Amino acid sequence: MKLIFASHNEHKAKEIQSLLPSGIELLTLVDLQLTEEIPETAETLEGNALLKASYVHERFGMNCFADDTGLEVHALNGAPGVFSARYAGKDKDSEANMALLLKNLSNATDRRARFRTSIALIWNGKQHFFDGVVNGQIAKDRAGSDGFGYDPIFIPENSTRTFAEMTLSEKNNQSHRARALEKMIAFLNRN
Repeated sequence: MKLIFASHNEHKAKEIQSLLPSGIELLTLVDLQLTEEIPETAETLEGNALLKASYVHERFGMNCFADDTGLEVHALNGAPGVFSARYAGKDKDSEANMALLLKNLSNATDRRARFRTSIALIWNGKQHFFDGVVNGQIAKDRAGSDGFGYDPIFIPENSTRTFAEMTLSEKNNQSHRARALEKMIAFLNRN
């Protein structure tokens, strides 16, 4: 079975493909040769995920899903949240985003944070939503070379290492995206 993931992000696609059952072939926007950026103009993660999934479903008429993820930092009243990818500007520069976040937390003693992923799935024309959350804290410095986005500064609960210091398998055992995907996969297995 083919399932479209409404994203150009090869890192996310690799994570997701490693979690999907072997009978599901994941296609990305790169595979579909859809090069334009899909606007993320909603005010919630769920809204942005649905915007992307709807755009692709209307264009290709196939079952598809999209996700949106936000890093919510307690000391910053939930920021960067829905603006995580564009925290330091519209260029979606991960290094600049991390630098700004670390700067904004330079005097903070409360470094609690959570990653939250919302998946919107359009399956046989109907919308379904799946969420995943992982709590943790923001490190004082970057550590690790794997992962992407904020992974080098996010330490999940019950760990002393950042996501970027973990193997893909270790990260997938506890990540927000993996938790949301687990719910979506359970839905797909039932349907």
